[in-house]
Amino acid sequence: MILRRRPVAGPVPHAASDERIVDAPVSPPFGRSPREVLEQVTGTVLILVVALAFQLAGVSGPAGVALTVIVAAAVAISWAWLRFMPHPVRTGAGLALVRTRRAADGSRIRVLSLGGVWQSATYLDGRRFDPVFAYQRAFDAAFDAEGEMRDRFGHGLRRVLAIGGGGFAWPKHAVARHPEVEVEVVEIDPAVIGAARRWFFLDEAEELAEGRLRVRCADGLAVLGETGEPYDAIVSDAFSGAEPVRALAALDAVRSAHARLAPGGVYLANVVSRDDGRDLGFLRDSVATLTEVFAYVKVVPVSDEEYGGEDNYLVAASDADYPLAGAVPFDEGFLGDVIR
Repeated sequence: MILRRRPVAGPVPHAASDERIVDAPVSPPFGRSPREVLEQVTGTVLILVVALAFQLAGVSGPAGVALTVIVAAAVAISWAWLRFMPHPVRTGAGLALVRTRRAADGSRIRVLSLGGVWQSATYLDGRRFDPVFAYQRAFDAAFDAEGEMRDRFGHGLRRVLAIGGGGFAWPKHAVARHPEVEVEVVEIDPAVIGAARRWFFLDEAEELAEGRLRVRCADGLAVLGETGEPYDAIVSDAFSGAEPVRALAALDAVRSAHARLAPGGVYLANVVSRDDGRDLGFLRDSVATLTEVFAYVKVVPVSDEEYGGEDNYLVAASDADYPLAGAVPFDEGFLGDVIR
């Protein structure tokens, strides 16, 4: 990969926001959620269908067989509806849906969709702390650099800041697989945090992490502007529906992220293409912005054949030249406009 070295810029201060720790799921605004109403209605229908089945038990001949088939089909459809129907969640970015889907291997996954795209997902079996999407697994590149980071700078990955919660897929994975890591997750929308607690095993992950997974309901940009103990890595995966949060990719935010990193620390971001992969404008602009601040910037295409839509790219930036598997070369002509 062609690496571009630029002078390291200083931090740009931001006003810190008040911290709010969210410890409980968000309650439905009108007492019962739409799903709970539908469950009650479907349950009532099931009871009536079963009662009808008993009434028809004495019917014989072809009519009895046909009625039995109808009753069995009604029960099966009702059961499937209850199991796979979507859960609506009102978020600050619009109505999100939590759905259950089948993976290619036949296992069930739960997905959070918003703005027409899948924001996050979780397995529902023993792999519930393993990331479903390829780009989320790619964030483990931070751990790939840990050995060299420790040799050169005297520290590994102990403190990590994750901006953007969603289903908390990678933060849950990080604390589950790396017992020495502490991950602080910043999510601006309390409804998203509530959904993660209710349907994406966030509470269980927090309990198992024993204090190493901390959730903050706050603005990621404001958190980057705070002062305090530096982070060894910052992971950015913040979207408003299908759109990236441009303010978090702008030059001031990148400078603030650089200032919050320990020497040799790593900044990682998920960047998504547009127009079925033909529009890489935001990727080019993001890389141009990062090269204004960090000494080394690398790009890795992260394909996901099973869950593919738009193309995802892992963008890694640091003042140390860590090896990054799968990084592709780029030159001056690739760079877009600095995001301001």
